[in-house]
Amino acid sequence: MNKDLEIINYSPEYKAHFESLNKAWLEKHFCVEPIDKYVLENPEEAILEHGGVILFAKYQGNVIGTVALKLIEPGVYEMTKMAVDESFRGIGAGKALCAAAIEKAKFIHADRLILYSTTVLEPAISIYYKLGFQEIPLEPGVYQRANIKMEYPLSA
Repeated sequence: MNKDLEIINYSPEYKAHFESLNKAWLEKHFCVEPIDKYVLENPEEAILEHGGVILFAKYQGNVIGTVALKLIEPGVYEMTKMAVDESFRGIGAGKALCAAAIEKAKFIHADRLILYSTTVLEPAISIYYKLGFQEIPLEPGVYQRANIKMEYPLSA
């Protein structure tokens, strides 16, 4: 990992970064769906109060990325809302955030870690595969933009 890159836990002072980093890529590539708007504007209520986790990447003192683990049902977490500031891509923040989310899922004894994405986001999909995610069947209706569902094998 880049020595100037630090992964930190959510703090209310970073709430605006969670929203702005995610809205930037959503608005560039897709649109902000109603579920996105709710989660991004209310991360404490949507993620943290239900046992979820939000992490941030800081680089040279700047918050440049984020990822969340959202509790779907007991033992099942969705890795969601991963975003890295466009001007800081290529320094390993996405991979570091994804790896940190996997480690956090293990730490909180998750049974399953899933994610929904779209194959248009090739760099992200590449990271997921490199870190051990595997494609599984996608059920319709979760996100309009999702065309791939992946799972990380937490239990051997």
